[in-house]
Amino acid sequence: MIHAARGLVARAGESSQSTWWRSAAKPFQAMALIEDGAADRFLLDSEQLALACASHSSEPAHLRVTDRILAAIGADEADLACGPHPPLSAVVQRALVRSGQVPTPRWSNCSGKHAAMLALARHHGWPLEGYTGINHPVQRRLLQSVAEWTGMRPEDVALGVDGCTTVCYGLPLEAMAGAWARFGTSPEPAPRRLREAMLAHPYLIAGTGRPCTVMMEAWPGQIIAKIGAEGVYGAALPTLGLGVAIKVSDGDLKASALAMVAVARQLFREFGMAAPTDLAERLDGWIEPPILNTRGEATGHHGVIGGLVFLAGGAANG
Repeated sequence: MIHAARGLVARAGESSQSTWWRSAAKPFQAMALIEDGAADRFLLDSEQLALACASHSSEPAHLRVTDRILAAIGADEADLACGPHPPLSAVVQRALVRSGQVPTPRWSNCSGKHAAMLALARHHGWPLEGYTGINHPVQRRLLQSVAEWTGMRPEDVALGVDGCTTVCYGLPLEAMAGAWARFGTSPEPAPRRLREAMLAHPYLIAGTGRPCTVMMEAWPGQIIAKIGAEGVYGAALPTLGLGVAIKVSDGDLKASALAMVAVARQLFREFGMAAPTDLAERLDGWIEPPILNTRGEATGHHGVIGGLVFLAGGAANG
């Protein structure tokens, strides 16, 4: 779904479909960190704000920034409620196995988000224990932020438990896209600071070779991309004033990345905003990646069929 301030402008599929926002909601969860004064109180810099919005690859830089957030608020790894999991990067995962290290909570791709939640709790004097619970003041505050940005009433947002143990939100794709459109253009201090942090540190948002990072490097300043689990993707295109929300029905993460790259390319072509040639080549691997058999031989490729349909008065129609 493609949304602008004036409403839905393009679609492919059912815009009213509801799904779980998953990690594509992270910038909107991080908003309270700035709005409530926690970021200023703890002197959080742009790297730390970027990591609060990230689904990182557990690379050394990601772990260091997580540690810096915890140190700034006087917390430690034992306070993180996110469970450990194998790194999202296959390269990092193989290196971890070779080293014999065992991942701990700071290795979670969501450790930046969790550290930010701890910062919010510390700032308000709320208990750190139980900060992921649906009735904890931290989660009530974040639900308020999500509702405001999506234009929904808090009671109309479905609540569940995310893979990293904290609350996740169920809502229509159109509401997600609208929130991303506003995020990309709002002059308010909180979204502006988060937007600038994410644009300044695309590597921290995902990691080496990951699609969010590659897209943001390929179209610098033109896209803020954020993957979510189970085939969800969100993005803001600040220069176009557009927001994107994608859900791949079967939840395939690779397919959602292919769809996000294809959608971004179609939108940028509409407005003559091509990626630089050298970086465009890096995107090609996310357009039609090969399917390999057990001998490493290409037997086919993944691809995207179809494209966006612009609505009357939408971008394609001026």
